[in-house]
Amino acid sequence: MTRFPTDIPKSAGLRERWRTASMAAVWLRPGDWYHPAVDALVEALDAGRDPCAAVQRLGTARGLAGVGMGETIDDLACLYRALKLPPDRHTLRAIAVGWAESQESATTRSGVRDPATGLPTADYLAQRLLEVYGEAERDGTTADAISCLVVLDVGVEALDAWRRMTRSAAVGHTLDQVFGEGHPMAVVSDGLYVVLCRRTEGMRQLAQTLRRVVEKDAEILGLTSAMRRPTRVWVENLPVSHPDAVRLLGQLGR
Repeated sequence: MTRFPTDIPKSAGLRERWRTASMAAVWLRPGDWYHPAVDALVEALDAGRDPCAAVQRLGTARGLAGVGMGETIDDLACLYRALKLPPDRHTLRAIAVGWAESQESATTRSGVRDPATGLPTADYLAQRLLEVYGEAERDGTTADAISCLVVLDVGVEALDAWRRMTRSAAVGHTLDQVFGEGHPMAVVSDGLYVVLCRRTEGMRQLAQTLRRVVEKDAEILGLTSAMRRPTRVWVENLPVSHPDAVRLLGQLGR
């Protein structure tokens, strides 16, 4: 058990110092850092209790939210820096065990449609990816050899609900225009969209075309301030296995 000094700051102060350190150094998206497991851990430290159970719970929460193992551990290190203490092997083991448990409990997702865009969510796309991996195995090849993901990120912070909804509807319509039928696509988080495509020599050119069309439509609709500029579009290679692909969708959605 790690022993902590009796003058640890009260919960709110420590939590904010931890968050500030994590935002500055390691955390990818500010909007998804907080989880009730954060408070449970800070309260355990304030009370002088063994924090390992709370650390493990936090690891599980991070994994379920699509946070990678490295980012999860780095975030915990930021807490210890706020405490001016080195993390010990027991807490590091607890965060790793919690994260691993989240991956073991993950199951193939079921389809759900996003009401704002009319597009399916990542749950649907995960199921379609399962078909791609099955097809690749039957053909004696790999999923990455026949398919890839085109990722579109238009997300910006501090957007009101009305403009977020308008932007989502516009992007959903643009994706239908550019890709049409036969390309499974999904919204995986606010402002981030993924399209499953057959791998061809023209994929990167198609991604650039998508960027131009999205930005042009945004200008026509008066939505330029509601979209990331420049719009981010890239081709993402598929990992080796379907479970890894599902985890990739979770990480992209962050």
